[in-house]
Amino acid sequence: MTEGNFVDYVKIYVSSGKGGKGSTHLHREKFIEKGGPDGGDGGRGGHIILKGNKGLWTLFHLKFARHVKAGHGGDGGSSRSTGHDGEDKVIEVPLGTVVRDKETEEILFEITEHGEERILLKGGKGGLGNWNFRSATNQTPRYAQPGMPSEEMDVILELKVLADVGLVGFPNAGKSTLLSVLTSAKPKIADYPFTTLKPNLGIVAYRDFQSFVIADIPGIIEGAAEGKGLGHYFLRHIERNSTLLFLVPADADDIKKEYEILLDELRRYNPEMLDKDRLIVVSKCDMLDDELKAELKKELDKAFKGTPYLFISSIANQGLTELKDKLWQMLNIDAEEPENSHGI
Repeated sequence: MTEGNFVDYVKIYVSSGKGGKGSTHLHREKFIEKGGPDGGDGGRGGHIILKGNKGLWTLFHLKFARHVKAGHGGDGGSSRSTGHDGEDKVIEVPLGTVVRDKETEEILFEITEHGEERILLKGGKGGLGNWNFRSATNQTPRYAQPGMPSEEMDVILELKVLADVGLVGFPNAGKSTLLSVLTSAKPKIADYPFTTLKPNLGIVAYRDFQSFVIADIPGIIEGAAEGKGLGHYFLRHIERNSTLLFLVPADADDIKKEYEILLDELRRYNPEMLDKDRLIVVSKCDMLDDELKAELKKELDKAFKGTPYLFISSIANQGLTELKDKLWQMLNIDAEEPENSHGI
């Protein structure tokens, strides 16, 4: 999927179908001069339904669908014939889609499972035909109910990527390179900041045909929580990750400071982010010899008390097996075990 085809935010106008009106027909047939009322009910209007589809990774297919309208219900007929129901409109969305009322900003629901269906707008109920209103004192009612009107609204569909691991780091920290060597994903890689403009997803193959999903989130800069740079727009994608992988390059001026800035941006965006499992990965370690790495390890042992960290090099393929083992262990840790404390 090309970068331009990744769409995670769309606004659409949706309208359900109106119900069909009931019939006021009076039965007339040879030899039956006064057959009485036999008007049928109107059919219901079509629903607007959202359905989860695990085969979709983006909202691109809805980018140009500005209006989605369901069919109207048919009118009732003679001989107590019920009108046809309006055609439902099913909108398929990727897992992790949040549906929000554009006017009130209220979150209506979210789709998280494959095949899950939620009715966004119900179609109008069909009106009752005059057959339903007959009685001993009113044997020929000449009235019926009109159908209920349709519902309409503007909604916002917002995709929050469902991935097990989220890559967090400054621009040029090596996130895209790491994703490309751990998975079959082919993100754009270049030696300038903000190469990644959209989240990239990849599936990491693990032992015994097992796997987990990792997401490369566009680079965060200091002030991202206030809307600076690209980070603020994409920080919502990290909310769904169960484990956050902080990537800091070995050539950073101050590894601990970079980590703390990243952590502070997440805290200011959503304090619940700090409850997630965290792993610090020092990238580009092929630039370090054994002596420098030993000195750095002493510093990091003091700086990252209680928070696990690893040394890797995506280019030299160093420490990647250990990284996958550690991530798998963190993703599948027994729920009964006490939670790890996180150092800052």
